[in-house]
Amino acid sequence: MGETINKQTPISSDKNILLEAKNLTHEFDYKLFENINLTLEKKESIAIIGISGSGKSTLLNILSSLLKPKFGEIIYNKEDIYKSKKKRLLNIRREDFGIIFQAHYLFRGFTANDNLEVATLLSGNSIDEELLKRLNIDFVLKQGVGELSGGQQQRLSIARVLTKKPKIIFADEPTGNLDKQTAQIVMQTLHEYIKENDSGMILVTHENELAMQCDKVYKLENLELKELK
Repeated sequence: MGETINKQTPISSDKNILLEAKNLTHEFDYKLFENINLTLEKKESIAIIGISGSGKSTLLNILSSLLKPKFGEIIYNKEDIYKSKKKRLLNIRREDFGIIFQAHYLFRGFTANDNLEVATLLSGNSIDEELLKRLNIDFVLKQGVGELSGGQQQRLSIARVLTKKPKIIFADEPTGNLDKQTAQIVMQTLHEYIKENDSGMILVTHENELAMQCDKVYKLENLELKELK
């Protein structure tokens, strides 16, 4: 059985630590979770699983700077991001965090290439042709977003995130619209990226098989985060 991660869990200050979550508690009309601690290291992947409504996506939004927790801290570069000035928080989100949403948030009415160019303008990086080939979307660049299949849109959104060269990837069901073979290619691409770039990844998934490919697996249930692997 898994070990409950509670507020007594020690959190390392090791230089390999990318992100620390300390004593996170959040609620809406009801409490979702409380006293959650989590540590992400360089080159490490973490999967969070749980039933629908358990708070997985909410936790990911908090970890990725999109939602301030009711209580607790998110430490990145030795600072609590939710105590940072708004401009600093926006810079972290734009430059260091790469967020893969369930909804792709692509610019409709523009081509696939246009969407990638947005990432190059924000980051100063060029489009990685090998990455596009690996994701099997190199041939769709001139097509409009509306002409792409759901799976192609998902892979395009992932390519746009990786073009930024983020230090941490936050992925909410990154393979949700993909067949099994393509999902494996995407996961392999994400795992290779974090190893090659000293980055880290936290993902939410309902696919246990994909979750177990990560270095650590946690289950969110009964307000607690339990370590399964």
